[in-house]
Amino acid sequence: MKRPVSDIAFTPAVKNQQTRLGSRDAYARMEQRGGWKDKVTPELAAFVAQRDSFYMATAAADGQPYIQHRGGPQGFLKVLDETTLGFADFSGNAQYISIGNLAENDKVSLFLMDYPNRRRIKIWGTAQFVEDDEDLLAKLNDPEYGGRVERAILITITAWDVNCPQHIKPRFTEDEARSKFANQSTP
Repeated sequence: MKRPVSDIAFTPAVKNQQTRLGSRDAYARMEQRGGWKDKVTPELAAFVAQRDSFYMATAAADGQPYIQHRGGPQGFLKVLDETTLGFADFSGNAQYISIGNLAENDKVSLFLMDYPNRRRIKIWGTAQFVEDDEDLLAKLNDPEYGGRVERAILITITAWDVNCPQHIKPRFTEDEARSKFANQSTP
């Protein structure tokens, strides 16, 4: 039997804890129904296109984790094909922790948030950075944004899942807040 893609997160140790705490049967049924996805769907593509930021986790060769916020114009994270996402990596604080980690450990996780609608998507995969492909950099860049592109980062999706909204508190960008509250009168 083919291993479910959720095994990327549901390791034997995780499954033991799920069993111990009572959630394993529900996740086993989810896996039998097909489980998580490993290809971009139209719904995922639409969700990605609306994001202006996300969180990216990498880890050093020794397993030390690191999470970095990535931001840009709406849609800067792009769907390149059914298993690949890419984005222009803009210059920042010059610490280069993410690309240093990727140079020795290509595992990556993305956390994409839609705070106003209380939705999030988790993506697991592998990543590489590309610094010498002008066509790719041009494809990923938004010249109106004004950030200086240093490289492209490409993510090959291994699995993705929509996460529950239970503890997501709504937050709004300035534009979202203006739009949401523009037609409401004040007392």
